[in-house]
Amino acid sequence: MNEVVGTDDLLLVTLDTLRYDVAVELAAEGRIPHLARHLPGGRWEECHAPGSFTYASHQAIFAGFLPTPAAQGPHPRLFAARFAGSESTADGTFVHDTPDLVTGLAKAGYHTVCVGGVGFFNKQGPLGSVLPGLFHESHWSPDLGVTSPHSFEHQVACAEEAVRRLPREQRLFLFVNVSALHQPNWFHLPGATRESGDTRASHAAALEYVDRHIGRLFTAASSRRRCFAVVCSDHGTAYGDDGWTGHRLGHPSVWTVPYAHFFLDPTGTDGPTGTDTATGTADPATAVEAAR
Repeated sequence: MNEVVGTDDLLLVTLDTLRYDVAVELAAEGRIPHLARHLPGGRWEECHAPGSFTYASHQAIFAGFLPTPAAQGPHPRLFAARFAGSESTADGTFVHDTPDLVTGLAKAGYHTVCVGGVGFFNKQGPLGSVLPGLFHESHWSPDLGVTSPHSFEHQVACAEEAVRRLPREQRLFLFVNVSALHQPNWFHLPGATRESGDTRASHAAALEYVDRHIGRLFTAASSRRRCFAVVCSDHGTAYGDDGWTGHRLGHPSVWTVPYAHFFLDPTGTDGPTGTDTATGTADPATAVEAAR
């Protein structure tokens, strides 16, 4: 990642509350083609979330603790704060001397942009200001939040405008917290009503909705140069699994999440996984990927 940071733009997308089993099911059934075409090998990686709800998980993610592969580690990390004795900091890890990755990337010359989604990014009080407050530039409005049936379209438009305003030579770290999958999501399923409520099926329909528009986000993020993208869930959620509903609880439906990282080529046609599309040489993330 030391060859990526400072050269490429960076995109982090958290598909808030997305369950691993739903993500895998939809990819296998061809229901999320725009996301699936970027997944290494066409598959999500099964990982464990660093937290069971949005605030805890994002505090960890912004400290470099992305979802961890669901197998015995240690697993080398892409990003890490300098910390004595860290067993997951490897030669290829981008190490920053700041308490969080966002500030570390700013120190490395990146303009940092947050497009918020769920309430922990709404800036309507001290708690909702902590996470967006890490960024140079942050955005939130009710149109981007969980109650809007068109939230992701508005989030993509906000991201596109932020990219357009940025000088071309300025490196960018763009973060988008996708709110559409979080409850309420019943309005994404045709025929569902407020009375029928959220279900696993409406959760899946929300992911299909996100997939229809995420190509625009990928295009914007890679419009100026190659972009290294991380797309993952911050935690899952239960829909009656073993009697559990919701999240902020210790159930596999909450702790098990989908993860992927990949390059977005500035031409809009991504090369094979593990190949630098600009030079044809070994991808600098390959060593970390192999360890994962």
